[in-house]
Amino acid sequence: MSKWDSKNLVRELLYMVAYAVGTVIVCVLGSVHPIMFVCYQVTAGILLSGVAIKAFNQVRAPGVAACLALAIVIVFILIQDVSVWHVTPLVVMAILAEVVRAIRGYDKAGDIVAAAIMTFSTFGFYGQIWFNRAFTYESAVAEMPAGYADALMTASPAWALPIAIVVGVCLSVLVSNLTIRLFKLEWK
Repeated sequence: MSKWDSKNLVRELLYMVAYAVGTVIVCVLGSVHPIMFVCYQVTAGILLSGVAIKAFNQVRAPGVAACLALAIVIVFILIQDVSVWHVTPLVVMAILAEVVRAIRGYDKAGDIVAAAIMTFSTFGFYGQIWFNRAFTYESAVAEMPAGYADALMTASPAWALPIAIVVGVCLSVLVSNLTIRLFKLEWK
């Protein structure tokens, strides 16, 4: 079982950077078109699961999910977009992932579940479409090209949230398993 050491710390720092870059890509894609913003969880499932599962496989001990979450907090600080809406779900997801991993004894199944959980690390950012619609609309009007805000509201009916979540989780599990096979990851 891999524990924290200096070699793993350096690798985890690289995974933190990759996770942060992947998250930024997910965010940027959301600004390209309102449908991509609505499908944020789907994109996160595809782009972040492989990094998370590799990071979890590297160190089968507490703290990996917290490190990935810290990378996103640093991104929020750098882009000056730290808010309770963004950080609270991030912390909750990291804690949930850490608990799942610990309960499962840092095994493959627990790490796959934790990777899926970590794809929700920026739910506070895009979840506002459904839970803080007025704010989302006002922000989109202020920050995005004309028409984006109206298109975003049209593209995000209440029924779209559970579909995006289910598809995102399924894709996360698929990408995690593909990453495990591709990199021949093992849990001992």
